[in-house]
Amino acid sequence: MIRPRALVVAPQPFFTPRGTPFSVYYRTLVTAEEGFDVDLLCYGRGEDVDLPNVRIYRIPEMAFLGPVKIGPSPLKLFFDVFMVLWTLFFLCTRRYQFVHAHEESVFFLRFLKPLFGFRLIYDMHSSLPEQLRNYKFTESRTIIGIFEWLERTCLKNADAVITICPELARYAEPLVPERGRHVLIENSIFDPVRLAGAREERARPELVPLPEDRRLVVYAGTLEAYQGIEILLGGFARAFPRVPDALLLIVGGTPDQVAAYQEMAAEFGIGDQVAFTGRVPQATAKEYIRRAHVLVSPRSAGINTPLKIYEQLASGVPLVATNILSHTQVLDESVCFLTEPEPAAFGEALVTAIADEEARASVTEGARRRYADVYSRPVYVAKMRRVLDMVCPERSRAVCVESRAS
Repeated sequence: MIRPRALVVAPQPFFTPRGTPFSVYYRTLVTAEEGFDVDLLCYGRGEDVDLPNVRIYRIPEMAFLGPVKIGPSPLKLFFDVFMVLWTLFFLCTRRYQFVHAHEESVFFLRFLKPLFGFRLIYDMHSSLPEQLRNYKFTESRTIIGIFEWLERTCLKNADAVITICPELARYAEPLVPERGRHVLIENSIFDPVRLAGAREERARPELVPLPEDRRLVVYAGTLEAYQGIEILLGGFARAFPRVPDALLLIVGGTPDQVAAYQEMAAEFGIGDQVAFTGRVPQATAKEYIRRAHVLVSPRSAGINTPLKIYEQLASGVPLVATNILSHTQVLDESVCFLTEPEPAAFGEALVTAIADEEARASVTEGARRRYADVYSRPVYVAKMRRVLDMVCPERSRAVCVESRAS
């Protein structure tokens, strides 16, 4: 039997350990598991992954142009020109059952759809007009208006729309003509990412030396301004005198970011009580999380839920998170310690999360149940099957026939 073919277009450095590439990985993994051969087109940057029935194609890397930063940028616009050309080549030379468009790639695929007759999935990770404002890419009302129109027409004409968090779903759903064409699929993490030939993923992770008699408070993620690291450092400075066996471990960040926050920690008087690792492989980050006594997400701004929140819910480790929409559309006080995004309140929550055993047990059990019921692998796969049935209805009929025959 010939397997149907799908094209995934991901204007991202894939794979890199940040939000959208994780989402691309898990969507593609399930699509391949569900019987499709997948061609994945992405930027030239990033590591290869080991996914059966998935072939990765890359535009030229052009490393001399510098890193691809999170959010809209002139460099991404430049790379997206190559994404358009490569996509046209694939559509002219191969026949696809559907095209799965991540982020801004949908803006040109929406107009290629009637020319090539494929079905289209719009994987909406954010509102791009809103990103243009938030990242101060442009203040032109005309440009923002054009992107607002593009976003609306893509939501209207896609055969299936995926959103990644409840707030984005509330925004998109009224713009999708048929409610059944929209599915909310949170970016939960359920399997380790299989990097192709990555020995460090299979070997014992190399960890920074950590004292055995300290209770670890672990932050893992980027050190961008919106992550609220200054709230975390200020809060830990207030909590430490009351829990002097605690040690704050900050995992992630560029050398410049690490240096800046090391200086801030010293100014707070906790320079010796905070350890920084910089960027580490995924397996190493997971080992730090496994050893944590408390996990933290001190984010200060944003709407999209951080992908790591779902992994933290499943970890069995108490979580302290700020009471902002980015978190509260997924979290509540039954599954974590919620606190206002300011240092004094964060410090109080840290003390409770570190020292109150009864409260710790209550939130970790609530988190475990929430993850199993809402964000686990079976739930994720069931939602992806709904999407695949929308863009491949003959697949759905075949499954029904096979089910009746058995």
